[in-house]
Amino acid sequence: MKVLIMYYSRSGNTKKLAEEIAKGVKGIEGVDCILKSAPEVTKEDFTTADGIIAGSPVYFGTMAAELKAVFDKFVGLRGEMENKVGAAFATSGDASGGKETTIMSIIQAMLIYGMIIVGDPLDATGHYGTSCVGAPDSKTAINAAKLGKRVALLIKKLRS
Repeated sequence: MKVLIMYYSRSGNTKKLAEEIAKGVKGIEGVDCILKSAPEVTKEDFTTADGIIAGSPVYFGTMAAELKAVFDKFVGLRGEMENKVGAAFATSGDASGGKETTIMSIIQAMLIYGMIIVGDPLDATGHYGTSCVGAPDSKTAINAAKLGKRVALLIKKLRS
C-alpha cells in the first residue's frame, strides 16, 4: 500500500507541511510514503498510489497552477483513481488568506477523480484538511501527522 504526498512549494512552507504529514503516513506499518513536488509526479506515482494527499500554497484562493497541472495532465486516468483515498492541505501568507478555499479546490479535483475524501481527524481540527500560515508550528505539525496517519489507516482498512 502506498500514499503519494504531492505538493507545490515556492517558499518551502508547503514542503515543510508535506514533510510533517509524511511522518504520520510513515508511522503506519505496511504503508509506504512517496513525497514529491508536483512537477516530479509521474503517471506511475499517481496511478499506483492507494491514496493521495495534495497540498498547495494559496494562489488567489485556489491551488497553484503547478499542482492543478498534475490533475489536468492525468484526467484521462479518472477510472483508475476511483475509490482511492484523497486528502488536502494548504499554506498561506495570512490568517485569512484563503486556505479553506484552496483545500476545497483540491478536494473538488479529487471528487471529479472519484476519490474518497478524508478531512482532518476530530482530535486534530476536524475540518477540511491541515493548513497553516507560513511554516508549520509544533501544533500544526502534530495535526499534519494525524492527517497522514488517518489516510494511511483508512487505506489499510479499505484494502484489507
